[in-house]
Order: sequence, then C-alpha cells, then structure tokens
Amino acid sequence: MTATVTARTRVRSLPLAALGTCLLSFVAFWAAQRAAHVTMLDLSVYRAEGATALAGGDLYAMRATSANLPMTYPPFAALLFTPLTLVGVSEMRALATLGNLLLLVALTHLSLRLVVSHGPDALRRGGAFWTRPGAALWLAAVLVWCEPVWQTFRYGQINLLMAVAVLWDLTRRADSRWVGVGIGIATAVKLTPGLFVVLLFVVGVLRARSDGFAPWWNEWLRRAVRATTAFLVVTVASAVVLPYDSRRFWTEMIFETGRVGRTEETANQSLSGVLARLLHTTDPGVWWVVAAAVVGLTGVCVAALAALRGDRPVAVVACAVTALLVSPISWSHHWVWCVPALILLATRVHPAWTAGTALVFGSFALWWVPHAPAPVRLELHQNGWQMLASGLYTLLGLALLGVFAVWTARTRAGGGRLERPTA
Repeated sequence: MTATVTARTRVRSLPLAALGTCLLSFVAFWAAQRAAHVTMLDLSVYRAEGATALAGGDLYAMRATSANLPMTYPPFAALLFTPLTLVGVSEMRALATLGNLLLLVALTHLSLRLVVSHGPDALRRGGAFWTRPGAALWLAAVLVWCEPVWQTFRYGQINLLMAVAVLWDLTRRADSRWVGVGIGIATAVKLTPGLFVVLLFVVGVLRARSDGFAPWWNEWLRRAVRATTAFLVVTVASAVVLPYDSRRFWTEMIFETGRVGRTEETANQSLSGVLARLLHTTDPGVWWVVAAAVVGLTGVCVAALAALRGDRPVAVVACAVTALLVSPISWSHHWVWCVPALILLATRVHPAWTAGTALVFGSFALWWVPHAPAPVRLELHQNGWQMLASGLYTLLGLALLGVFAVWTARTRAGGGRLERPTA
C-alpha cells in the first residue's frame, strides 16, 4: 500500500510541462522516422537470428534482409532475440520504437543519477536544474534528435539497451546483490562493454593496494567478479543450448571483423575507420594496432585515475569513449554514449563547450561527405575537409579524453571530495 502511494506521488510530482514537451518531441520524432521510411534493418536481422536459433539452424551461415547481412554477435544474443519471432513485423517495429523511447528516458535518468550522485558536491546539494523532477524528460526531448540516437532508431539497434544495462549497474548501491550483472550480460551480447570489466578490475586492485585491504573487500573488485561471473554463466548456458554456434563464434567468428562491415565506411567512427580513410586503404593494419594500443592504455588510465579520485562520471564516460575509439568497428549509432557525455559536460564546463559538442552529435555532419554502400568505395577518395568531417566523433572522443585527463589532474584525492573542474 505504501509503495502504491509513493508511486502515485512521484507521478503527480512530474512537471506536466516536461512530460508534455517530451511526449510532443517523441511524437514528432516518430513521425519524422516514418516520413524518412526507416527500414529497421538490424531489427529484422535480430528477428532472423532468433528464428534461426529456434529452428536449430547455423547462426553464422545465416543471411538476412535484402542487404544479405550476417550475424555478428555472440550466440547468447540470438537466444535473447527469440521473443521477436512471437509478433508480426509491423508490431515488432512499433514495439521496438516504443521500447527505445523508454530506454532513452531511462538512459537520461541514469546519466543524471551518475552525474548528480557521484559528481561535485555542488550538484549533490540540489537546487540546480539537474536535480529537479522532470529533468530527464526535458533532456530526453532534446537528446532524441542526436544523430547516434536517430540512427539507433533507424536501424532498430540495441545500443540504448546496452548503455542502460551498464549505467544501471554502475549507479546501483555497492552492497546490492545485482552489482556487476548488467555489465556482464551486456558484454555477453556485445563484447565492447567488456572494457568496463577491465576498468573494474584495474580500479579494484589499485584501491585494494592503496587501502591495505584484501582485494575482495572493495566494491570495484566485487563488481568485476560478479560481472565476469554473469558473463560466464550466460555464455556457458548458451554453449549448452547452441554448442556448434558457440564453438564457431569463439574460435572463428570473433576474429573475422570484416563480417561487421567495411572499415573505411563513413559510419565507422573508430580509430580504424579514420585511419582507413586517412590512408586511403581498406586495412590500416599496424597503424591501427599501435593507435588502438596507445589510446586504449591512455583511456583506461584516465578512467581508473578518475575513479580512484572519486569522479565516477568521468571514469564511466572516459571508459565508454575509449571502448568506442579502439573497437575495430564503431558505427555512429554506437555513440549513444553522447547522452551521458553531454550531461557530464553541461554540468562541468562553459555552455559554449557543451554547445559545440552537441553540434557535433546533432548536425549529422559526417553524412555531408561522399559515401556509398559496397561495392563503391567513395570514402577512399575523400579530401582533407571531407576526412575531417567524416571523423568528427573520433576526433571529439580523443579531445574528451584529453579534457578528462586535465580534469582528473585537477581533482583532489581522498574521500571522493572533488574540486569542481573548469574548462
């Protein structure tokens, strides 16, 4: 009874203006997507993967849609997608759009919780816009129009679900029995969130050494161990249900990055994509390996140091950006981490900085350059300005890591109390 009363009170406390604006923006967004004749191509692939798993077919020999797309995720993902076969295609697309809209609100809410609860003391004292009821709705109404979010809806992707799983995990109480589970399951679906597990282990070990406690006594290692356990449990369970597909993925498919798409495509906003376009080659080879190693090590160090100094928002966003940069393929819709990044920047720096970052994600500028689907390779013939425009997310990601490194260097270690960084 008490819980019901509390829930009703919370609903009534939501500012009607925020709720109305959010709904109006979402309806306009939905109409714009329909007007653009979005195909939700990836969602159709997910449905085909679920159907193939149910039929006992070969997941990695499967091809779906008119684009002849293969499965690229671990076998657990196919099991996760089996419910998509229970409804018709039109119903599936409508439910996926509605689900992603709700996930965007959830991601915005969790991003605010991350920044407000684990950021500078000034934010935690309340009174600012970020702490008011309805703030997530106001922000979601605007952030839905960012290019990574638009593309996620266009393809029917699961990027928002993955980001929500990770942030849900990292904003939970340290003593919750479920800490780590979200990150572990997200990694079992798409391997990229695994960098968060690495960060948890690094911070846990360093904190244990500095505090003088046994390693298993701090929350970071506890999260890391539970994330690893969750990943192993669902992966082993998938191997029991789909033994042939599991063996093929973990021994063959995991190394075939070309199955995901062409490295030089404009949509690939990772270091490998930028280097491929810069060098006018389909395979940047050792140049990418070196760049990814340097950026990966630097990014994890920045994230770990921020976590050790009590700035979890910077640690989380830095880790996410690093994962996107070093991945062989990071499509522009993978950059839905722009949501927590923009909220973090808005609470820490001059509005002009935040506006500039928002312009990058909201301008769709990377699509202003020559690009074409296979077998045409227009991206290999871009000039300097075109390569700059088609690498905006990667360049911004590198700049953010630099900004985060400066912020972290200015923070004061001890007790999680921070000096408010400035631009």
